[in-house]
Amino acid sequence: MSSPDKRFSKPKPDHNTTLFDTSSLKNVPPHDLEAERCVIASMLIDPLVVDDIVILLREDDFYSDANRRIYKHLKEMRSTGCAIDLYLLLDRLRKSEEIEAIGGEAHIGELLSGNYTAIHAIHYAEIVREKSTLRHLIHAGSSIIHEALAPGTDTKDLLYRAAQQMFDICDVQTSNQVSSMNDVMMGALAYIDNLMRGEHDGILTGFTDLDEYLTGLRPNELIILAARPGMGKTALGMNIAEYVAIDQKKPVLVISLEMATRELALRLICARGKIDSYRIRKNFLSGSDFQQLSTVANEMSQAPMYFDDTPGRTISEIAAVSRRLKHREDLQLIVIDYLTLITPDNPTDPRQEQVAKTARRLKRLARELHVPILCLAQLNRQTEMGRETEPKLAHLRESGAIEQDADVVLLLHHKTIKSKNDGEPDENKSYIIVAKNRAGATGYVEVIWEKEHTRFTSLERQGQDEFNDYAQKYNADFAGHEQDSFTESEYAGMNDD
Repeated sequence: MSSPDKRFSKPKPDHNTTLFDTSSLKNVPPHDLEAERCVIASMLIDPLVVDDIVILLREDDFYSDANRRIYKHLKEMRSTGCAIDLYLLLDRLRKSEEIEAIGGEAHIGELLSGNYTAIHAIHYAEIVREKSTLRHLIHAGSSIIHEALAPGTDTKDLLYRAAQQMFDICDVQTSNQVSSMNDVMMGALAYIDNLMRGEHDGILTGFTDLDEYLTGLRPNELIILAARPGMGKTALGMNIAEYVAIDQKKPVLVISLEMATRELALRLICARGKIDSYRIRKNFLSGSDFQQLSTVANEMSQAPMYFDDTPGRTISEIAAVSRRLKHREDLQLIVIDYLTLITPDNPTDPRQEQVAKTARRLKRLARELHVPILCLAQLNRQTEMGRETEPKLAHLRESGAIEQDADVVLLLHHKTIKSKNDGEPDENKSYIIVAKNRAGATGYVEVIWEKEHTRFTSLERQGQDEFNDYAQKYNADFAGHEQDSFTESEYAGMNDD
């Protein structure tokens, strides 16, 4: 083989074929060929930096087609455990018949002829990624302009696709963040410290026993609330949304794909004011009822609660609405009614695959926005095949992937307990079954179902209310008595009783 100096003395022109259609642009798209050469040279000088660089850069981040091809081979050599040096790289390029496509051996020689160092490899890679991001933004903007100028363009659809393109670019910028064990441990200890102080990031549901199981609805989590039609899953979802927005003053977004906003408002008023919805529909309201309606409506009008009842929303549209509200109002909870009514992005996919993709993207959205997503879902008919069959995870309708992607799965169940004595009425009980809880225990939460008010209430809370009168009487009877006013014998006798 001839000496490197003679072989590399006459470099061929660089092949700078861009991935994007930039024919409509007057200027050359942003790029930095010198930074790209520095990245490739760093990888050849010190193969260990390849692991750091591949976290930051993809192949299409390189503007130069030649550099893009070389980067691809260096990545593959590293991933297969092959040693990396100049001659092995050239041999690989010859075997793949790409040596001429990159500008010949002279191009590789040019990379190593400069005064390059691998010490600043990460800095070089960040420059390359920055230029790539600018090119992607230009490409997205150009695509939007072309579509906007085309006749018959659906404006609403274009808006959502444009938003999706922008957020996809943002995702690429943040998807390769790696944390050290020290950072992870410090974060975990800070979280434990907050818990010890009585602080946590979970959003309380208003159901005491349920919050004991879940420690609230936690950010980043997908919570599925499932039941058969008519069991009250929408009512429970709205009860939780109402408690978060009105009692905790935290912004909530309700995506209603089944009911119109007016119907949801009616449910909220009846539930909050404990007004019989049937009496409203039949116009049997009294003067006191109207006063209660006015009071409740005024209270609720101040709550940070937002509704979107647009039918046929896609997951991309739901994500766009949620992102906008997160940025504008610091959104804390998303409630979706319900999962299988979300229009799939690709209607040609099999139904189970559509539902699986939707559930997976909802989970990603929860992590992206750092909020819990409470999504309602249907159970299949197997729960009705036997007498009062208790729902299980296997009854989730249309896709087992819902169970896999969900952090928490709640199932609603109404059970009739037959009276043992003739003449006594049967007892109806309602349960929220915590069927899956990734961060805690599973179990049963008994609740009270007030059908006329379309409201669930916590059993524990109702029990406390019933004992308020007793507590007041106890305090009155023993007012003025101190604990040390009893003699030792009297105190012992009280314990014996």
